[in-house]
Amino acid sequence: MFARPARLLASFVILATLPPTSSAAQTSRLLTVDDLFAIKRVGDPQISPDGRWVAYTVSTTSLEQEETETRIWMVSSRGGEPIPMTAEGYSASQPRWSPDGKYLSFTAAKGEGKTQVWTLNRLGGEAQQLTDVKQGITDYGWSPDGTRLLLSIRDSEEEEGEEEKEESKTREPWVIDRLQFKRDGVGYLTGNRHTHLYVFHLASRELTQITSGDYDESQGVWSPDGKRIAFVSNRTENPDGNSNSDIWIVSAANSDKGQTLLQVTTNPGADGSPTWSPDGEWIAHTTVLEPELIWYATTHLAVTSTEGGTPQVLTTELDRNVSAPHFGKDGREIYFGLEDSGENHLVWMELPGRKTSRPIEGQLSASGFCYGPNGMIAALVSRTDLPAEVFILDGGKLRQLTGVNKEFLSGVRLAAVKNVTFPSKDGTEIEGFIYLPPGYDESLRYPTLLRIHGGPVSQYSHSFNFDAQLFAAHGYVVVMTNPRGSSGYGQDFSRVIWADWGNKDYEDVMAGVDYAVGQGYADPDRLGVGGWSYGGILTDHVITKTDRFKAAITGASEVLYVANYGHDHYQLQWEKELGLPWQSRMAWERISPFNKVENIVTPTLIMGGEDDWNVPIQNSEQLYQALKRLGRETQLVVYPGQSHGLRVPSYQKDRLERYLAWYDKYVKAGSAGAAATSPVPSF
Repeated sequence: MFARPARLLASFVILATLPPTSSAAQTSRLLTVDDLFAIKRVGDPQISPDGRWVAYTVSTTSLEQEETETRIWMVSSRGGEPIPMTAEGYSASQPRWSPDGKYLSFTAAKGEGKTQVWTLNRLGGEAQQLTDVKQGITDYGWSPDGTRLLLSIRDSEEEEGEEEKEESKTREPWVIDRLQFKRDGVGYLTGNRHTHLYVFHLASRELTQITSGDYDESQGVWSPDGKRIAFVSNRTENPDGNSNSDIWIVSAANSDKGQTLLQVTTNPGADGSPTWSPDGEWIAHTTVLEPELIWYATTHLAVTSTEGGTPQVLTTELDRNVSAPHFGKDGREIYFGLEDSGENHLVWMELPGRKTSRPIEGQLSASGFCYGPNGMIAALVSRTDLPAEVFILDGGKLRQLTGVNKEFLSGVRLAAVKNVTFPSKDGTEIEGFIYLPPGYDESLRYPTLLRIHGGPVSQYSHSFNFDAQLFAAHGYVVVMTNPRGSSGYGQDFSRVIWADWGNKDYEDVMAGVDYAVGQGYADPDRLGVGGWSYGGILTDHVITKTDRFKAAITGASEVLYVANYGHDHYQLQWEKELGLPWQSRMAWERISPFNKVENIVTPTLIMGGEDDWNVPIQNSEQLYQALKRLGRETQLVVYPGQSHGLRVPSYQKDRLERYLAWYDKYVKAGSAGAAATSPVPSF
């Protein structure tokens, strides 16, 4: 039924920016580490109700001040000069238009205050604070008639007024009694705080709580008539023991704090991203049909009656992850995001025939869709040569609306990027990207880095990758593959590595290296490998299986998996994939690289965050200790106070500088800079 369920591209298609050959090439420069902070990040496009304007966010990072600031801008949907809507000095996010288009609202925490909703008159003037919630708000949305706001509010601390007043005061112990007891970026989960939904009446400033209980509610959306709210919540007896989120409906005028609810979905997997049909009779949503496969399971599109009942799953034959569904204005079509073979598209599906087309497609990554009048759609679109910018789909034509990084990009030379496919050891076709240094000379071989993505259920895509561009600017060929376990290629492709990490995915990434060598890009005697999160985990497997690499960098990785049980925040996933460690210990030990640590001879830089509860630093410390004890070349770098992702700009810079220094020392092996190459032998 679907014409393109598995679309891999030809091996020799050059996608992105080719090295300039005009006079501009003589004046442009190569990318540097500090350019990470010169690139501005665009997000959250929002079309005004009349379709005349698009609001969006722009985030900038100051290395000197060690902070990132986000401002809201507005630009005509026809193009033109952008207008700043919020001032410098504080961060603003979540721009949303009032239904009449007169006001542009946003969230911000000014001064020492908590995050509140603010509003601006589109014609100008100072922002006015709308909400005054003691603990702040986490999300919000306008009612269709513009008289109310739906707020998501997390319960306040029981003794919020008794916070520590002196640095020397001894903190209270954490007292924990729940199954899921920690979360990366949060820490220990104590008390009984949850996120609930409230309705805020703009005229009276009255705040009404409409859900409650020992559950969390999220993704709340108004019905078209403004009388009901659909939301997502796991209301099973033990929410920590499963991933069974369902879609529920509550009255917007509810007076019993959500004691009266209608359950829309009953699927044992995760249902989410609800969106109402224009007539209020249906809800389109995402659904996971095989929750026992945890993150390897495909996320599908479904439609369910607002009265509940059997869902209609619309994308089983497509076998690709979907996201962000949205009904068209007449309710006879649904738009949704689709992840497919290194690309991210916008798909249109006609109901009830399920005929599909892709209004936004090609060698790009599209996300952040917003739907305006008369079929207008705004989206964030990125390519390998373009950090995400706002694009408009209008009259069937896609055009770029913002050029936030235009000036920056005009002054740098980027890598040429090849999108390739190649066979793995068992013949399975694998897709990848090869970044060639600016000024690449096909008569020479280059030092080459295999960089592995996180996840494992993720993918490298046709989007801007700063790290790869930086490595290429520094004289390296960069090989990035989507091995089995990756998303974008169907559920079976992802689940191949179920309880078998470091096997088929290892073969796939090595096949990418062999392809780069065979095509004459890579110098087989100057290879490096590395990655962060699962990229680091697979790196650990790689260096226990081969000595081909002259250097490895393993970031936020794990090597002795049983040590993470009860220490990271993945207990549910560990148990589903490997079983309880005291009952199926061999499954845990069989895939742990630590048990083969004596095989490692590659100089290995080990990195991570001190407070990472996603992949705790404990395993990195164990790997470092073992390698040091074995007398191998190694170094451990721990970033203070950081969780799984480094937030502090100077730490981000430090990490990139260490990447380059480590690879230069061991991969380039003393060669003179980026021009160090070897002749290509004739085949």
